Amino acid sequence: MGLKPDHWIRKMALEHGMIEPFVENQVRQGVISYGVSSYGYDMRVADEFKVFTDVYSALVDPKNFSPQSFVDIKGDTCIIPPNSFALARSVEYFRIPRSVLTVCLGKSTYARCGLIVNVTPFEPQWEGFVTLEISNTTPLPAKIYANEGIAQVLFFEADEPCDVSYADKKGKYQGQTGVTPPKL
Repeated sequence: MGLKPDHWIRKMALEHGMIEPFVENQVRQGVISYGVSSYGYDMRVADEFKVFTDVYSALVDPKNFSPQSFVDIKGDTCIIPPNSFALARSVEYFRIPRSVLTVCLGKSTYARCGLIVNVTPFEPQWEGFVTLEISNTTPLPAKIYANEGIAQVLFFEADEPCDVSYADKKGKYQGQTGVTPPKL
């Protein structure tokens, strides 16, 4: 990045549509922060959740994923049961340039509550809404706030574009629009 990281993110978002909607400054007042940060972008979690449940005694199998593994919840908050898990999606739609790779880490506010946010890297030329994996590692119910910060995306720009991008591979999660369970 020839520019300062926060300037590079603004330029890529505003000129190339890398993040939409894009929040140019960090919003912090009364919310879990989101928007541009010093070296990344704090994305928000949308109001759509898939909370895992054992009501139907479904097996969680990544090669044959059953929709009976979860219940759908839509709302301003989501309660994740103790020692349980939810899938959600980002508010922001990302378009990653061919010379960029991202790493995403959960926000410390949630981590300090025993909530672990896992997101796999956004590969070069991947685009879509991000599916977020949220684990409640505590013996207590935990609350997630929709439309507030959930994780920080860090951007790494290579000196030259990769030979084979996610788009070139026709990746199975390309262009995902909702909370996307595993696919084979």
